[in-house]
Amino acid sequence: MTTKEMEIRLKEFYPQAQVAVIDFTGTNDHFEVRISEPSFKSLTRIQQHKKVMEIFAEELASGEVHALSIKTILI
Repeated sequence: MTTKEMEIRLKEFYPQAQVAVIDFTGTNDHFEVRISEPSFKSLTRIQQHKKVMEIFAEELASGEVHALSIKTILI
């Protein structure tokens, strides 16, 4: 999975979000997602992170995405 593919998928689920995905190692399996999503305001940080993790559940389970760091930013 590439950073662009991750960004596209996040935008499919959260069209209003501002999204940035960083590939830490250049191997397309260690990522950091930075997301600012208005609907996250009413959620705890853990709930916000779970919502993002759910989007990539299949890739995380298969190992295609080995590490996923999430930073949610509330504006």
